[in-house]
Amino acid sequence: MPFARRLTLCASFLVASGGAVAAAAADGPAKRPFEALDVFELEYASDPQISPDGSDIAYVRRSMDVMTDTARSNIWLLSADGASQRPLFPEPGSYGSPRWSPDGDRLAYVAKASGEGRGAEIFVRYMDDGTTVAITNLPESPGGLAWSPDGTQIAFAMFVQDDGLTLAKPPKKPEGAKWAEPVKVIDQMVYRRDGSGYARPGSRHVFVVSADGGTPRRLTDGAFDHGSIEWSADGASILFSANRNDDHELDPVESDIFSMSLADKSVTRLTDRDGPDTGPTLSPDGKRIAYLGFDDKRLGYHGVKAYVMNTDGSGVRDVSGAFDRSIDDISWMGNEALLIQYDDRGRTLLGRLDFDGKVTPLIKDIGGTAIGRPYTSGGFTATDTGVVAYTSGRSNRPADIAILRADKTARRLTRLNDDLAADIAFGDVEELTWKSSADDLEVQGWILKPPQFDPSTKYPMILEIHGGPFAAYGPQFSAEAQLYAAAGYVVLYTNPRGSTSYGADFANEIHHNYPGQDYDDLMSGVDALIAKGYVDKDQLFVTGGSGGGVLSAWIVGKTGRFAAAAVAKPVINWTSFALTADGYPFFYKYWFDKPPWEDNEAYWKRSPLSLVGNVTTPTMLITGEADYRTPMSETEQFYQALKLREVETAMVRVPGASHLIAGRPSNLVAKVGNILGWFDKYRTDAGDADGVDAEAAESDEASASE
Repeated sequence: MPFARRLTLCASFLVASGGAVAAAAADGPAKRPFEALDVFELEYASDPQISPDGSDIAYVRRSMDVMTDTARSNIWLLSADGASQRPLFPEPGSYGSPRWSPDGDRLAYVAKASGEGRGAEIFVRYMDDGTTVAITNLPESPGGLAWSPDGTQIAFAMFVQDDGLTLAKPPKKPEGAKWAEPVKVIDQMVYRRDGSGYARPGSRHVFVVSADGGTPRRLTDGAFDHGSIEWSADGASILFSANRNDDHELDPVESDIFSMSLADKSVTRLTDRDGPDTGPTLSPDGKRIAYLGFDDKRLGYHGVKAYVMNTDGSGVRDVSGAFDRSIDDISWMGNEALLIQYDDRGRTLLGRLDFDGKVTPLIKDIGGTAIGRPYTSGGFTATDTGVVAYTSGRSNRPADIAILRADKTARRLTRLNDDLAADIAFGDVEELTWKSSADDLEVQGWILKPPQFDPSTKYPMILEIHGGPFAAYGPQFSAEAQLYAAAGYVVLYTNPRGSTSYGADFANEIHHNYPGQDYDDLMSGVDALIAKGYVDKDQLFVTGGSGGGVLSAWIVGKTGRFAAAAVAKPVINWTSFALTADGYPFFYKYWFDKPPWEDNEAYWKRSPLSLVGNVTTPTMLITGEADYRTPMSETEQFYQALKLREVETAMVRVPGASHLIAGRPSNLVAKVGNILGWFDKYRTDAGDADGVDAEAAESDEASASE
């Protein structure tokens, strides 16, 4: 059950919302607002894997541990009719990557092995009696598990460390001496990665191991990363994706599909073009390979297309045709069509793609696996007969498991957060569209209203801007936005130009022009919301992270209409970012025309730091101290510039946090609490949204497209 008390950290914004328990609704008991500690009570489903015969679904159920401040996971087994489900292990821990054997009698998965010093291993569970055995003893964590067609072997990918560059051999220390840590000698192109720290020298390679256990056999070599593993129909070879070119470090987008013979480890390149080819998926008859990719035109955004070729690499066809949405995942529907996952206007859908480019939507409510902010998300798997298991998300719930039956009807099978929602009223989401003042381009967004919303009341408003910038928000659950609404704010979150899910032209409106007219899109959205009559135009606040941090910092340099701003993990100076971010081989090539030393003016004119002389808005900054994507030095530049200009400012540093500030539940709470604490300093209303309504009953049926 949800905790009743509140974190002291968030007391200020909860008091601002009145802290009152709602009056009893006519149709049931009173509900209360969403609170900080409720974040630890959230659960969501991910990685649904339907059994070959369609009778069961194995999925990863994620929950939060309030005592260790971590996300936990367990693998649950759910019957396809929803009649029963059970955990495969007594307690949640770090179980993941469930994968069915070809005949469905076994389930492979990855979990931490018991014993001191043991890491993640591959396990196999025999479904008839529950016997489980570890089949590996690995030095690194495995991933990308793929069963051979006959069920005798499992292929996987694993990092292999090499020695790296050594320039000096240190002298032998005297016995008992305590010297400094040894120096790090770095010569890799990408030497640190956000979320994992400084990179060890080495590459990711493909291995195979007997499904009964034994010594894994390494198949690939070279200083290249390999992944996207698929078996040939006869089990004699393995397909994988890699960039095995000499300039692979300078060309981070490039990859091709290869086939390797298990007999002699000979490698055949199946694709060869300027652009990525990945995700090889074999047709049921074993005669063709479907895969994803695009022709690299050095644009900021490329829409991913679906291709089909013969198993020897001949007969390549772009089967996407004129379909102008980026395809995220594919599965075969028989031998003559593909099941595709894609985003459209802020929603994640599944559809049937015929080889003439015709797309028929089948499911429209995939999502719910991005807990913090309302990003598009989700996943699926399908049987050969077209039964689909997928994650179903809604604006007031994180992901559940749903099924699309053979008759094309959909049903939600789990209700992981109904116990929490029985006590809580979440804010309602409403769609809003408007024309940009820049050029009348249509822009879409969503309004999240406080519980017990009263349209006759004037509310303060938070403009929340997504990152990316090539990403999309949608009508999905967001713990952060719901906490803002519970504090009495109307929240506007939008997809300005540059956002995905509206086609390549819309996304590339910001190609080499970011920030640009996306600013006008956002201001026009604020005006459209104010025109509805329930937002106080003198109580406007703005926040956003990463790409949204860029735009938040840009906004306060362009206008003084906001009462306060909270800029999260921003880029402030594009030159320093391009030469310190972990993905620097990508950013200078795709987001700019030239490197900064050849065209510094282009970098400077798009840098929020260039506008700092205009800023009068009280501006807080918040960034993880281990952020290597938008390094802390970006935040420090803006903070120090604001201090020199005597603008009201504060810098919040999140110890140990990467670019994913809210990766731990307490950090999500701290992020929201500090942002609302900053806004409270400049909020003049008394907090009018005190009550909440009982939530309307929901249908058992998940949403399916007509």
